[in-house]
Amino acid sequence: MLLVGVALFASSCGKSTPDDKAVEPSDTPPTAAAKTATADMVAIPVELPTPSFKGTPTNIEVEKLEKPLGHKRPPFLAPAGVTNVASGKPVSSTTEVPIIGELEMITDGDKDAADGSFVELDPFMQSVTIDLEAEYDIYAVLIWHYHMQARVYFDVVVQLADDPDFITNVVTLFNNDIDNSAGLGVGQDMHYVETSEGKLIDAKGQRARYVRLFSNGNHNNDMSHYIEVEVFGKPVK
Repeated sequence: MLLVGVALFASSCGKSTPDDKAVEPSDTPPTAAAKTATADMVAIPVELPTPSFKGTPTNIEVEKLEKPLGHKRPPFLAPAGVTNVASGKPVSSTTEVPIIGELEMITDGDKDAADGSFVELDPFMQSVTIDLEAEYDIYAVLIWHYHMQARVYFDVVVQLADDPDFITNVVTLFNNDIDNSAGLGVGQDMHYVETSEGKLIDAKGQRARYVRLFSNGNHNNDMSHYIEVEVFGKPVK
C-alpha cells in the first residue's frame, strides 16, 4: 500500500444495522462558489480558536492522507437560522470516566488546545454520543480532536440516528476506517491532519437527534481526544 508523506509547518496551523444508510462521502466541504448565496443561504457561524501548533515540523506517513488545503477554509453555506445545536448538550461515551477532563467539555464552547480544554479517552476504539435533546435538520458537524500538535486520528466515523442505541435511521456522514476496525464498514473518506480550523463534515440536512463519533487513537499514541464538537442545524418544524 502506498504511504503518503505530508510536510507540516507550524503556520498550517453499535454495529451497522440493515437500515443503516451512508451519505455520499464529503471529505471536502462545498465551497462558497459551489453554492449560490441567497437570502436563505448564509455562512454557518463558526468562531475558530487561536492556532496553537507547537513542535518541530514533521513528516506524517499515513495511508490515504489528504493534502493540506493550503489556505483558509471557504465559508460553508447553510439555510439561514442555523445555529450550533450541540452547545451545552449532554455527552456520553464508551469511556465513562475520561483519563483527562470531563465529557461535558466536548460541548462547552471552549475550542482552545491548552491543558484544561481537552478530554482524553481510554486507549483504542472509543466513541462519544451527543444527545441534541430534540430532532434537528443537521447541515454540518465540526470536530476538533486536538490541535496543539499536528496529529492524524484513526478510524474516525461520524453517525446520526433517531435513538440513543443507533438502531433507527442511522446515517453515516463520514468514515475513514480503512480496515473496518469499528465494525461499521470500510470507509472511503481520507485521513486528515488536525488543525485549529477543525474538521467540517457536510451533513446535507439529515434529520436526527443523536450524533455519535468514533476514533481509535492517533499516529502518536493509542489515545483518542476531543476538544469540541459543534453541530449546526435547525429545529424541525
